[in-house]
Amino acid sequence: MKMTKLILSAALLLAACVAQAEKADSSKPTQITFDQLESDDVKQIKTFTGNVVLTRGTLLMKSPKAVVTEDPEGYQFVVLNSAPGVQATFRQKLDGAGDQWVEGQADRIEYDNKTELVKLYAKAQIKRLEGAKAASQVDGEFISYDSRKEFFAVKNTPSGESKPGAGRSTMVIQPSSKLAVPAPATQPAPGK
Repeated sequence: MKMTKLILSAALLLAACVAQAEKADSSKPTQITFDQLESDDVKQIKTFTGNVVLTRGTLLMKSPKAVVTEDPEGYQFVVLNSAPGVQATFRQKLDGAGDQWVEGQADRIEYDNKTELVKLYAKAQIKRLEGAKAASQVDGEFISYDSRKEFFAVKNTPSGESKPGAGRSTMVIQPSSKLAVPAPATQPAPGK
């Protein structure tokens, strides 16, 4: 019971620390660089392969393959797929003071432009960065990150469900720079 409360407190602390994604990104154009493209304009599906890099404002997504679908309203749904030895990644600046970022990686990443929801499947990881320093990190088989609501959830299977006996997740929360206590100075040994 005590351990459950500790884990819940840590999760709530991390959720409170996560800032909202850069609001201006949603109104920026999407630029995609790639090696090859197959486009079905009737179905509004574009398949990009080879070193795909998608940017929109501060949002940066990379993968060996990306499938972009556009709905009738103009919103985009992106599926980034990994290749052996290369995971799909995303990075986005967070609103607020300072140089804060969120970045993640997984075997598959789904991004919904309409809801600003990012889902990371299999060997997933999300970090919140202050400058180049990791402020917190969570690893799991499935992570759902909602930048509008400042909320994420971690499940222990790549399907997005939690199942008894399945994998375990890990969270690391670095001490706040406001709370960091300097290490005591070492004293020379007597007689030296």
